[in-house]
Amino acid sequence: MLSLPLAALFTVSAASPLGAQTNLPVADAPFAGKIARNVRDAKPAWPEVVHAPKGAPNVLLILVDDVGFSTTSTFGGPVPTPAFDRLAASGLKYNRFHVNAICSPSRATLLSGRNNHQIGYGTISEHAQGYPGYNSIWPLSSQGIARVLQGNGYNTAAFGKWHNTPVWEINAGGPFNHWPTGEGFDYFYGFLAAFDSEYTPRLYRNTTPVEPPKTVKEGYHLTTDLANDAITWLHRHDAAAPDKPFFLYFATGATHTPHHVPKEWIAKFKGKFDQGWDKLREENFEREKKMGIIPQDAKLTPRPAGLAAWDSLSHDEKKLLAHQAEVYAAFTAQADYEIGRVIKAIQDEGKLDNTLIIEIFGDNGGSGEDGPTGYDVRQINGQLKGIAARVEQMDDLGGELYMNATAAPWAYAFSTPFPGTKADASHLGGTRDPMVISWPSHIHPDDKMRTQFGHLNDIAPTIFEAAGITPPTTVDGIKQTQWEGTSLVYTFDHPDAKSRHHIQYFETNGNKAIYKDGWWAGNLLRSSWDRIGTPGYEREKLLDDNTHPWELYNLDEDYSQAVNLADKYPQKLAEMKALFDSEAKRNQVYPLLPLRELISRPEDSRTKFVFRSGVDRLGATMNVHTGAGTGYTITAEVENKGHADGVILAQGGHYGGITLFVKNNRVHFEINSSSHPSGEMVATTDLPMGHSTIVVEVAPSPSPEVPAGTKRNGVSPFPGTGKLMVNGKQEATAKFINVPASGGYWSPAESLDIGSDLGSAVSTQYESPARFTGTIDTVTLELHEPANAGAKEKAARNDGHS
Repeated sequence: MLSLPLAALFTVSAASPLGAQTNLPVADAPFAGKIARNVRDAKPAWPEVVHAPKGAPNVLLILVDDVGFSTTSTFGGPVPTPAFDRLAASGLKYNRFHVNAICSPSRATLLSGRNNHQIGYGTISEHAQGYPGYNSIWPLSSQGIARVLQGNGYNTAAFGKWHNTPVWEINAGGPFNHWPTGEGFDYFYGFLAAFDSEYTPRLYRNTTPVEPPKTVKEGYHLTTDLANDAITWLHRHDAAAPDKPFFLYFATGATHTPHHVPKEWIAKFKGKFDQGWDKLREENFEREKKMGIIPQDAKLTPRPAGLAAWDSLSHDEKKLLAHQAEVYAAFTAQADYEIGRVIKAIQDEGKLDNTLIIEIFGDNGGSGEDGPTGYDVRQINGQLKGIAARVEQMDDLGGELYMNATAAPWAYAFSTPFPGTKADASHLGGTRDPMVISWPSHIHPDDKMRTQFGHLNDIAPTIFEAAGITPPTTVDGIKQTQWEGTSLVYTFDHPDAKSRHHIQYFETNGNKAIYKDGWWAGNLLRSSWDRIGTPGYEREKLLDDNTHPWELYNLDEDYSQAVNLADKYPQKLAEMKALFDSEAKRNQVYPLLPLRELISRPEDSRTKFVFRSGVDRLGATMNVHTGAGTGYTITAEVENKGHADGVILAQGGHYGGITLFVKNNRVHFEINSSSHPSGEMVATTDLPMGHSTIVVEVAPSPSPEVPAGTKRNGVSPFPGTGKLMVNGKQEATAKFINVPASGGYWSPAESLDIGSDLGSAVSTQYESPARFTGTIDTVTLELHEPANAGAKEKAARNDGHS
């Protein structure tokens, strides 16, 4: 418990003019010494430095990705999480803490202290649209936690996943004010996308692209690397400024797709999920009650109709899907281990006692985005292979070969006892996640669950109150918007205190809810496993916001959201719906955007790109849409100094992409579709010495008619033809089985590189980085059609990961 009131602990001397910073940055103070012509008559004085309030704690803010409420052992789940257990033993557990049902919006609220639509994050960065609540442009009028702490004497650093930069700004041209270092972090090491490979991630240090310090063969893994870098930063900070508090934000890529984790971790869970998701959900429910995680009168909500019963599966299906859960559990356990290493580093420095640690084990509920049987081994057209073929290759899951993920029913099981999963903002399975707060010198655990309603927007005021900091009214001369949420410090000493967070709206992809003083009204538009265009979820019906009726729950009496009271209390439901409408208008929620369309972006009209030697790590977000039916021409001006070899241009990687390279002095062009060669062109003659002009033309073929009743599930075959010319002579032609991409983009886990193929290799005919041994003058890539053409067709293909 707190031995003194927080105000008393952090009172700043009135003698210090830099104590409470209501305006950031602090203006330069007038010179306090004396100026005279003769130095003997002058008096020196140094400018006063901004210091954090006396006794202000270090802050470690931890966010794990895509984890349901009942995953961790700390909250009754099947996955041992000893580091999270230890943190809970020294702190407080919260069982009514809420997130935003999807990635970027949750992070935006957490880091800004505002509701997500208020700062342009009604959806993820990749799906931004030109409306104030959805444009992914963090306003200058809503500076967040890092900027405030930085301006009040803290050192700040962010590690891992950053999903809050407009995608068209993730390139060497910036601007960089929406990158982590522009949002208040002195230092950043991680990736800027919805997900990344754990083996060949596209990393940045501050704003500079960097490659992983080791290769896959040398044992590289992203989560371990992030922990290593965070620990190094902590030790450097301790050596340079041991008395200066730090704010460290640690956000893992785990456990988002792809579920990449070393085999030794997977082996720990062999056979642990053979009972299936229905039995697991029952087991989780019983553990949660036994541990006091949920009330004894809580009810176990039923499996939704859209998800299969475990007993209905075939033997091979059970074998494959049980192994998926083993891989996911291993990924979760490994993430916990690496988080524990970061906490141990703080302890080793003797700073744990005055470190406020807030760990939120999930930015949304478990992910059901990958359909009824998960996601791993695919055919050349992007569709999954048959179960038998997938079983044959399932031992490779967790390695670098596949962007694997679990079947949707596992997300439901790992979100016990609630209905809903990730992206379902209308139900607690998508919006309620475990949280632990520890502060050893000020919080003494009392074994009482904190049951107050909490939300991501409560974290900023909690940190500010603990640090004794008054949030600024202006930053860089710009008036700041109000902070949402309520500090949770009142819960530290008073486990039974009434909730102070009274009203909160939720909205994701048209799924919506409103909370007020124990009551919850929600409206499900579409679960993530209900694909756009399937019966009941036609495009126009989604736009009409008319797929399911509103529901009403009294969460004070119905913890797990099991008893729908909409028919019993229609007047209360009407009141709650009106409140949602009011909050939606206040927070820029409208218009509702249920389709997550990739519509025109600021730079989408560009069709010609000129690259020079040494240019690499150009993100898929640069609008170079060489897929999904787009035709293009590549013209490379190169110099062969003798037996040239290596990559001239590569876009994408092992999971799909294009590559123009020279092997054994012959020019090659290859398209990779879902890890399959879709077609290749090879020159019939050697590349001449000296200067050469290489031209590749790719043209889409007319889309074949799709038979009535055929389910395309967001993946379309786009056959095409190609022509390869060297110095005006046609060297080869090809017919490509598929020219694929999701909405015109290759994987965000890869990049476009000139003179090399960084990340994973597009072709199996070389190993990354395969640097070109000749000289590249220029590579010009021209798209045959405007990149913003066919928004509706793009939307139909863009129904995947967030």
